[in-house]
Amino acid sequence: MKSTVLAVAISTAAICSPVLAQTTDRDQRRAELLRERGEIDAQLRALDDNSTAPDTVRDQTSVATGSNEEIIVSGHALSLTTQVTGQTVTTIDDSRFRNTPATTIADIVRLSPGVAVIQGNGPRDVGVSIRGSNARNGFGARNIQVFEDDFPVTQPDGLARFDLTDPHAYGAVDVVRGPSSARYGNYALGGAVNFRTRRGRDIDGIEVGTDIGGDGYNNIYATIGHADQNYEYAVFGSFVRGDGSTGHTGYQTGTVNAYGTLSLSDNDRIAAKIIYNEGDFSLSTRLSYNQYIANPYQSGCDANATKAPGCGTISVFINGINGPRVLQTATEGDLARNDRRTIIGTRYEHDFGPNTTWRTQATFDSRVVNQPTSATPFKGTLDSYNITSDVTNKSRLFGMDASSFVGIFYNYLDNQSYSFNKTDGGRNGIGAPTQTVFGDVRNLGIRAREEFQIAPKLQLIAGIGVERSIIDMRQTAYVYPSGSSPVLTPIATDRRFSNVAPEAAVFWQATQVVRFHARVGSGYGIPQSGNLFITASGVAGNNTSLKQQKNIGVDVGAEVTLGNNLKAEITGYYEWFRNEFVSQSAGINLLAYTSNVPRSVHRGVELGLNWKPLPALLPGAKIEASYSYNDQYYTDFSERLTNGQTSVVFDRGGNAIPGVIPTFVNGRVGYDQPSGKLRGLGGFVEATYRDKYFIDNGNLLAVPAYTLFNLNVHYDPPKGAGWWSRFSFYASVQNLFDKTYVGSASIVANSLNASTGQQSPAAVLSDTTGSIYAGVPRTAYVGMRARF
Repeated sequence: MKSTVLAVAISTAAICSPVLAQTTDRDQRRAELLRERGEIDAQLRALDDNSTAPDTVRDQTSVATGSNEEIIVSGHALSLTTQVTGQTVTTIDDSRFRNTPATTIADIVRLSPGVAVIQGNGPRDVGVSIRGSNARNGFGARNIQVFEDDFPVTQPDGLARFDLTDPHAYGAVDVVRGPSSARYGNYALGGAVNFRTRRGRDIDGIEVGTDIGGDGYNNIYATIGHADQNYEYAVFGSFVRGDGSTGHTGYQTGTVNAYGTLSLSDNDRIAAKIIYNEGDFSLSTRLSYNQYIANPYQSGCDANATKAPGCGTISVFINGINGPRVLQTATEGDLARNDRRTIIGTRYEHDFGPNTTWRTQATFDSRVVNQPTSATPFKGTLDSYNITSDVTNKSRLFGMDASSFVGIFYNYLDNQSYSFNKTDGGRNGIGAPTQTVFGDVRNLGIRAREEFQIAPKLQLIAGIGVERSIIDMRQTAYVYPSGSSPVLTPIATDRRFSNVAPEAAVFWQATQVVRFHARVGSGYGIPQSGNLFITASGVAGNNTSLKQQKNIGVDVGAEVTLGNNLKAEITGYYEWFRNEFVSQSAGINLLAYTSNVPRSVHRGVELGLNWKPLPALLPGAKIEASYSYNDQYYTDFSERLTNGQTSVVFDRGGNAIPGVIPTFVNGRVGYDQPSGKLRGLGGFVEATYRDKYFIDNGNLLAVPAYTLFNLNVHYDPPKGAGWWSRFSFYASVQNLFDKTYVGSASIVANSLNASTGQQSPAAVLSDTTGSIYAGVPRTAYVGMRARF
C-alpha cells in the first residue's frame, strides 16, 4: 500500500512539475507586463495632466524651493493644493527640514515667503500667519484652510491646530498665498497650507529615529511604507515628551498618521487617511510686558507667586461659585490642556474616459477638548463631517485646450461645549458652569474653475465659489448672585450668510527661464461660534451681531529659474478688507473678545531665493532666503473706550494693525557634499529676523525686534553607499546666542484714564496681563535615523 501511494506521488510530481513551472513563469511574466503597463499609464497620465500647458509651464510649486520633483496627482482630477496654476505658491520639500529637529511645523512653513510663525497656546502649539491672516489669534490657525494629503483638517467653524501631528511624517508642504475662497471656501482669506506625508515608495521599508534635546525633549518615531503597482501606503507613529523652557510647560503627546492609495482598476482608485493625536500639556500663564521683562521664563513660580518677581497668576473662586477668590500660579492651578483629535477620510476617483474624472471625498473629524487653561476651564466635543464631489474634464473649449472643474461641497459641525469657574483644586478643580454652548455650523456650496491655454505660453484661469453658511447656536450664561438662586440667561443665534468669491488669473511663460502671473482673488470668513458669545468685557454674553469678514486681493509676481543653480521669486500684493475680525485680550482672568473693523488694507512684498553661487567650484554650496514685508493698517475704524462714567471714541484710521510683523527674513547658508566618500555630509547656518510690531489698536506698545541664529551639521548618506547609508545623524543648536525674545504676544485692549479722558499710556499697557509668552532659549538637539 505504501509503495502504491509513493508511486502515485512520484507520478503526480512528475506530471505537475512542468505545469507548476509554466504557472510560475506565467505569473512572473504577468507581473512584468503589469509593471510595464503601470509605467506606460504613468507617462500617459503625465502627458494628459500637461495637455493644457507646455513643459516650461510645469512645476510652478518648485519656485524658490530647490525642488524639481514632479507632483503626480492620481488620475486626472484637479488637485486642491498642488500645481495651483496662476497663484502664488511655494512648496517646501523634506530635503530642507529632514536633518533638523523639526520639533513643530514652525520649522517647516517659516521657510516660505509670506509666512510668519508665532508660539501658540502651549509648547507644541504654533500659530501660522500667511500675510498677517492669523497674526492676532492666540492659538491654532484662523483665516487659512489647512489640509493633509488634500483632506481637510480645518473644521467647519474655521479652526485648525498645528500640534496635531509630527513634522517627521511629512515629505513636503504646499503654501498657497492670497484670498482663495473660490477654491477653498469659508475662511480662506489668507490662503491654504497642505501637508503631504511621505510616500510609501520613498520609504520602501521601515525607518526608525529618535531626537533628544534640552529641557527634557525626546522624540521616538517610526515609519513603515511600501508601494506596488496597484497600491501604496505609509504609516507613521511617534511619541514626544518635553519639560519646556518656561515654568510649567511640560508635555507628552502621541501621534499616528497613515495614508494609502489603492487602484481598483484602470479607471477606479481609492485613498484613505487616518490621523490620531492625543496630548497632555501643562501650560503657563501669558504675562504682561513688564512681567516678561522681569521673569521671561517664569522661574521660581512653582508655588506662591510672591516668591519670585514677574510670576503670572489667575484669580479663582475658592468654592468655585462666588465669594472669596485666591490667586494661583500656573503650577498651583495646574493649568493644562488635554485634547484628542481623530480624523478619518476616504476618497474615490473614477475615470469616465481619458479626459474626465469624477472624485468624491468624505472626512470625519472629531475634536475632544479638556482645557483648564485659565480661570474659566473649557470642555467640549466638536465632531464634524465634510463631503465633496467634483468632476474634472480636459478638452477643447472655444478652440483652446481647457481644463474644466465643477464641484459641490457640504460640511457640518456639531458643537457641544461647556465653560466653568475654576477652583483651587488643581487641574480637577472644576466649579460651577459659567456658560454652555450647543448647536451647529453648516456650509453648503458649489465651485467652478476653467483653465484655458489661450496661447502656447499663456494661460487664463477663472473661477468662482458660492456658499451658504448657517450658524445655529444656543448659549446659556450662568451668574451666581450671593444669597440667591443662579441666574440663567439664554442667548440664541441663527445667523445665515451668503457669500460669492470670484477669481481670475493670467500665467505667462515669457521665456524659458522667466514666467509671470497676475491674479485677482477674493475671500470670506463667517464668525466662529465662540466669537458670538463673548462681550467686550471679556465675559460670556451677547456678541451675536458680529459680521462676516471679506477681502479682495491683487497679486503680481515673477519667477526666474536657471537650471538647478538659481530659483527666485518676487510677488507684490494689495488686499482690501471689509469687517476684518480683531480679537483682543480683556485681561488674564477674562476671555478674549472679537470685534469688526469696517475697512483695512493689507499690502506687501515677498521674495524667495534658492541659489547655488559657485556650481563649478563649490557644487554643494547653497544660499536660501525669504523676505516678507507687510504694510497693514486700518482705514476706517473708530474704537470706543469706556471707564466708569467716561466714554470716548478714538479714530484708529491709519494705525498699524496690531500683531502683524512688518518685516521678517529667513536666511540659510549651507554646504552639502554632493559626491565622493563624504557624500551627504553637510551643515548650515541660519538667521531669522523679526521686526518690532504693535500689540494694541492705539499703537502705543510694541514688541521689540529680534534676530536668532541656528547652527546645524548632519550626515545623510545616499542609499546604496554601503551599510552606513542606512543611518543618518544630525546635531543642531537653536537660538545659538541665547537671545531672550517674545515668542508670542496676544493683542491687549487699550484703556481709558477716567480723570483725563485720554488713552492710558504704554506704561499702563505694559502691566496688562494675558499677552506674552517668551520664546525658547538656546537649545541643543541631536538625532539619529535608521532605515531597514
